Amino acid sequence: MLKKLVLFGAAAALAACTTTDPYTGERVRDNRATGAILGALAGAGLGYATNTNKSEEGRQNALIGAGVGALGGAAVGHYMDRQQAQLREQLRGSGVDVTRQGDDIVLNVPGDITFAYDRADIRPEMRDPLERIARTLRDYPSTTVDVIGHADSTGSDEYNQGLSERRASSVATYLTDRGVMRERLYIAGRGESQPKASNDTDAGRAQNRRVEIILKPLRG
Repeated sequence: MLKKLVLFGAAAALAACTTTDPYTGERVRDNRATGAILGALAGAGLGYATNTNKSEEGRQNALIGAGVGALGGAAVGHYMDRQQAQLREQLRGSGVDVTRQGDDIVLNVPGDITFAYDRADIRPEMRDPLERIARTLRDYPSTTVDVIGHADSTGSDEYNQGLSERRASSVATYLTDRGVMRERLYIAGRGESQPKASNDTDAGRAQNRRVEIILKPLRG
């Protein structure tokens, strides 16, 4: 009975968290408030961060069901252009690269400046750039967010896989703690399987230790 009451109270609180979409003038869910409530109910985990939808289609359905507007046609490119411009402005000089792959935006967060050696807790100096990323994600809710951790080849495959997962989870948790909706997130580690550069040099290994945040338009 108590569990039912908690779930009912949470559902009522989520229903009350609405705001006006600045682009459409429609009433939609207030993602900052929603993220805070969902974050209190459950922490971020690997895979799709929503507990009931374990696929890309499920994630999109959950967001549309939550009142997040889907994009279509020419609106997709325009929406992602504005988001990319804001991210580049916000992250200038931070060490985070902002690149475009078609309609997707990729944020490359270097592991060397985000985490200490062999650690998954975020360095204090990277909290402000991640706060800026979270702010932009709240401003542009009609995107899904993939947080993918990567490692270099130092150490065993198993250890590097676990480290990449822990680092991705740390970044994802930081974002959800700052109001990014958990339903938007997919969290994974790729270990050392997807290097950007050669692991034979210090410079190459530094490029391979990273977390990527991939923003994709929520299409209708």
